[in-house]
Amino acid sequence: MHELYKDSNGNVPEYPRYYRKSEKKLQKEQRKLSLMQKDSKNCEKQRIKVAGRHEKVANQRKDFLHKQSRQITNTYDCVCIENLDMQAMSQTLHFGKSVSDNGWGMFTEFLRYKLEEARKMLVKVDRFFASSQTCSCCGYKNPATKDLSVREWICPECGIRHDRDVNAAINIRNEGMRLVLA
Repeated sequence: MHELYKDSNGNVPEYPRYYRKSEKKLQKEQRKLSLMQKDSKNCEKQRIKVAGRHEKVANQRKDFLHKQSRQITNTYDCVCIENLDMQAMSQTLHFGKSVSDNGWGMFTEFLRYKLEEARKMLVKVDRFFASSQTCSCCGYKNPATKDLSVREWICPECGIRHDRDVNAAINIRNEGMRLVLA
């Protein structure tokens, strides 16, 4: 997972990957902790140091997600997102640390409550909707795009080149608008 999200306009926020950046320091501090004698004063000090590093990463992530969700809330009246099962995605697709570092569940929760406060709409599109496989121009469903390594593809029907994520975002927006109007 390279980014937190891509919107239907092709905008991608620069996600800083806080956990990945502090991973080496965390490993070093956790290694020190594992070598210490249990229930000693130094062990307790080191445990607090490790917890502080984890808390810093969590606070950085929360700050970034709050800012992104506020920006989206201020810009749009209706936001359509895909209802993803991130836990299953991290286990089956081997995205473990990337999914955890993104904090997608936290992001959607921040987005939900901020949109509710502003009396705006959040529409969740079903996770089984074929958003990345369907051409956003002609509606052709391309089975070759089930492979996640295919990042760009050309529609055999209309000949338009698609970025996988932007195409999916457009399809999610269109499906969300269809659900709202239905």
